Amino acid sequence: MARYYFHLRNGGELVIDDEGVDLPDLSAAKREAMQAARELLAEAIRAGKTRVPEAYVIADEAGRALETIHLASILPEPLKR
Repeated sequence: MARYYFHLRNGGELVIDDEGVDLPDLSAAKREAMQAARELLAEAIRAGKTRVPEAYVIADEAGRALETIHLASILPEPLKR
């Protein structure tokens, strides 16, 4: 198990995840980030928000960015622009 951190990129700002989550591998971390992105977008829609963060940045314990999951990438195809 390794600890992965899910930072949120919002414009030029990076909102740091201080806690992280223990997961077996990067694939599991990517699935976790995609699920979190779906939940974040669903909540934003329910709340009528017009702006959401751009992406989750998955980092390891050393602080290295391993992967970026753009929130737009999880939208249904007709909504991607």
